[in-house]
Amino acid sequence: MRILFISGWYPYPPDNGAKIREFNLIKQLASRHEITLLSFYSSPDSMSQERLDAMRPHCRSVAAVSYKEFNPTRFRALLALFSTRPRAVVDTYSLEMAGLVKSASDGRVFDVVIAATQRTVPYALLVDGVPWVFEEIELASLYDKYAKAPGWVARLRYGLMWWKQTHYVRGLLSRCGGCTVVSEQERELILSISPDYASLVVVPNGVDLEANTGDFGQPKPDTLIYTGALTYDANFNAMEFFLRDVFPLVKAQRPSVSLRITGKYDGVPVERLPLGDGAELTGYLDDIRPAVAQSWICVAPLRVGGGTRLKILEAMALGTPVVSTSKGAEGLKVTHEENILIADDPGDFAQAIVRLLENENLRARLSASGRRLVEGQYSWEMCARQLEQLLCQVVERGRDSYA
Repeated sequence: MRILFISGWYPYPPDNGAKIREFNLIKQLASRHEITLLSFYSSPDSMSQERLDAMRPHCRSVAAVSYKEFNPTRFRALLALFSTRPRAVVDTYSLEMAGLVKSASDGRVFDVVIAATQRTVPYALLVDGVPWVFEEIELASLYDKYAKAPGWVARLRYGLMWWKQTHYVRGLLSRCGGCTVVSEQERELILSISPDYASLVVVPNGVDLEANTGDFGQPKPDTLIYTGALTYDANFNAMEFFLRDVFPLVKAQRPSVSLRITGKYDGVPVERLPLGDGAELTGYLDDIRPAVAQSWICVAPLRVGGGTRLKILEAMALGTPVVSTSKGAEGLKVTHEENILIADDPGDFAQAIVRLLENENLRARLSASGRRLVEGQYSWEMCARQLEQLLCQVVERGRDSYA
């Protein structure tokens, strides 16, 4: 197939959830199909010729433009208060990306277009006569904010946002050939707003097993790690909860325990985090694998957000056991006490950590079971095959409809 892949995040380096997913799906699809990549990148200093060149072995051609982040005070965003479309869709529309898409589709015949994440969907609609797939639609984060809004003002605000989003998504589903989500929970949420939509497939997040196999160092007792940029609200919320309500309980029983929090925190109010003794912000790490492999436990105390957590899959691939909340493990085929420990109450979460710190046999069992789980169900090759099957069905239906 000749695939036009429009990416919401420039996939290289693959250092956050969306970029890891898109990089690996492109890499797997490219082994069997021809891909033209058009992508947004986050800021001028995040793009270089080296990064552009890194995707060329997997793509017929590569081009990228800067993404303009949503600004609620910008004139277009204010006008969008009166639009039925989400304000971010209106405010961030890029004439540069529209130009790239039109240029690519004028000079090349594609079999299918992949619009990866919602920010790229308006540009897939510009390609006439070619079916398109909405890759990784995600509604759970906004739904959580709406469902858990404190007070009527917040509920009204998020209720309006939820209405706009669902109205917009229903319209998109009526026009796209297929759609993917990363979990069964996301699938059920989509079907709750569009029950008759049939071409909806769960393509879970995966892990690069080869890249996460090897000797990255020995795990050190009494060490915890949390991997995730605090610039993402769900990660900040998780660490605020953990440092305030869980970590002191662990420290009371294991005074020597330490926590490393990896990832960017530029512009984040870290003063709100009770870091105290034993907690460290490492900042961005070029290679996170040694830090994870050398930690006794990976914690995932997430309470909000959607999708499935790549941090959990990557920790399991590296043999580092995970203690997670139910929300953190949502959408993953994990089993409490078999390949993960799950706890939601602060006291229960702390006790699960202490058990693992004190019991090497339990750690070894969870480590081995976690690795077996990702090997059996979460390789990127398996995930890409599921997407590829959907693409083939969409292309075939498209040929029938245009015949």
